[in-house]
Amino acid sequence: MRYLSIDFGAKRTGLAVGDDGSGIASPVGVIQTANAEERLRQVGRAIAEQEPGALVVGVPLGADGSAGSAGSAAGVGRAFAETLRRRFGLPVFEVDERLSSADADEQMGRSGLTHGQKKARRDALAAAVILRRFFASGTGRPGD
Repeated sequence: MRYLSIDFGAKRTGLAVGDDGSGIASPVGVIQTANAEERLRQVGRAIAEQEPGALVVGVPLGADGSAGSAGSAAGVGRAFAETLRRRFGLPVFEVDERLSSADADEQMGRSGLTHGQKKARRDALAAAVILRRFFASGTGRPGD
């Protein structure tokens, strides 16, 4: 199955695609807007272009693995995942995204890219990290 992975952010939201057959996840872009409705429109465009069978959303869990309160980063991520479920009618899988941006930074460490170029790519690479974690986990239930 083909998946679209989303690294949700208040200003930048990274996107990656991949399929569970190959286990390969590739960054496809970054949505740069703080406007919630515009972000959803752009996610909708990515869904139309990439034609995934399901979505994978990064949710930043606490150090103890808990989601925290509704106002926490994890609570906001889970609310975004629920909005995606209702709006697009696709299964949505939630994956712990802790340190995904750090993993993306490590991948770019010796790339020769400038700080600005790295910043522009970081969120899409983080979305790819989240998708690879999803494939590695063998999780197959929406909401997990």
